[in-house]
Amino acid sequence: MKKIYGFSLMELMIAVTIVGIIAAIAFPSYTQHVQRTRRSDGQAALLNLAARMEHYYTENNTYVGATTPAAVGANTNSPEAFYTLSISNLSATSFTLTATPVAGGPQATDACGALTLTNTNLKGPTTANCW
Repeated sequence: MKKIYGFSLMELMIAVTIVGIIAAIAFPSYTQHVQRTRRSDGQAALLNLAARMEHYYTENNTYVGATTPAAVGANTNSPEAFYTLSISNLSATSFTLTATPVAGGPQATDACGALTLTNTNLKGPTTANCW
């Protein structure tokens, strides 16, 4: 009798099912990891903008003229363009910086949403693992 080599249809279906289950488990974890990595782009941009704000304060003894990131020599987008930067709650002695995910961009669905940083180094959101 001739011996048949290869996989049966049942063996192939079991292998495809196993690969599908592993992919269903791994993909959400991978997506969260990528979003967390991209979040560091917004964090770095906020820290850079905060340093520029402090430099502006050192030269002018006020934050009042620094109404936009461009006013202190910073870009309005993060380096990888995942976030848009803005300055709010501006007074002579305080500010709040915000990195908002670009609408329709890859970070738009990030659980942390907009990242904030104040002149007292108060970071938001305070949700675990956002900073």
